[in-house]
Amino acid sequence: MSKRIVSRIRTPALLAGLLWAAGCAQEAANESADEMDATPIDPAMIEDPAAAGLPNPNPTVMADWVDLPDGREWGSTAGVDIDPIDGHIWAYDRCGGVGLAGGCAETLVDPILKFHRETGEVLASFGAGLFVLPHGIHVDADGNVWVTDSMGTVDKGHQVFKFSPEGEVLLTLGQPGRRGIEPGLLNEPCDVITAPNGDIFVSDGHSGQNARIPEGSTGRIIKFSPEGEYIMEWGVIGDGPGEFRTPHGMAFDSQGRLFVADRGNHRIQIFDQDGNLLDTYHQFSRISGLFIDRDDNLYAIDSESNDGNHAGWMTGIRVGHASEDRVTGFIPPHDVSEERPFGFAGEGVAVDWEGNVYAAEGPISLRAAGGGLTKYVRSGN
Repeated sequence: MSKRIVSRIRTPALLAGLLWAAGCAQEAANESADEMDATPIDPAMIEDPAAAGLPNPNPTVMADWVDLPDGREWGSTAGVDIDPIDGHIWAYDRCGGVGLAGGCAETLVDPILKFHRETGEVLASFGAGLFVLPHGIHVDADGNVWVTDSMGTVDKGHQVFKFSPEGEVLLTLGQPGRRGIEPGLLNEPCDVITAPNGDIFVSDGHSGQNARIPEGSTGRIIKFSPEGEYIMEWGVIGDGPGEFRTPHGMAFDSQGRLFVADRGNHRIQIFDQDGNLLDTYHQFSRISGLFIDRDDNLYAIDSESNDGNHAGWMTGIRVGHASEDRVTGFIPPHDVSEERPFGFAGEGVAVDWEGNVYAAEGPISLRAAGGGLTKYVRSGN
């Protein structure tokens, strides 16, 4: 397979200068825990931790890492995950569509694909004809693949599908083509994840971060039983504690705490499985996707920060530990330049057993990345 391989080691001077220009005042971002508890945090006053010149744990970049079958061209994506059984890579392609165009409604090819983690060979594909806009992807402990559909047509969309590893539909949440707020209906579901006991969590509401929020939009987390029965929900659109402006991605840590990427509010909110707010992290930027590995290392990918919505922050992947609001590593974005110092980065992120990082390239970063998946090789691998 012929793929573009770029080493970030070759561009430290330019990147360091741009990071320094993005902001040097790290002291405000490193306030003590007592100070943070005593004074409400104004996110606009927090500096980008990446401006401190953090180490890059995955310096070698394999852009356009895998090919799609049958000569297909990559559309945009936002979803990638690791199979917990064999360690291979699951992702989806929006059937050649870019942005929110709903390519899978018109182009009936398999959007869901499994790739060999070393060779990139396609090991499985399925899902043709079921989706409008695949959005979130999660592989559960049994290897079943869950995918949300965040847009709708007359007879498709606003659903969550559970597939067997071979592509058999095992469960659906929501009703095809219908959006709503009452139990049994979904409204632009962003992501889905299952707890160790099988309970299902769906982050619902993609439009809450918009400057003009469409009527009927949601910003909530919905909890279902393993059989798909509605249990409860929490959250509305807003910027207060427990509120959301687009809950775009989710992850569990080893304690069973639910981390939610509250993208429009530039924060991670952490809950117990009954919806009680436990903590809020502000150091990881305007986050589209989250991944927490077996050692509770936290990876947060920012695809959207720019001068208009999060001035002074770069896109890219911030790395820390789930136990604290502190960034210790930074994987830079594509095509950093003086004209675009915040760069281009993907929307989804996953990390394999060897620490290699995979980014799912969304509509903003697809062209700069050259393909739908980018692999960042762990230093020393």
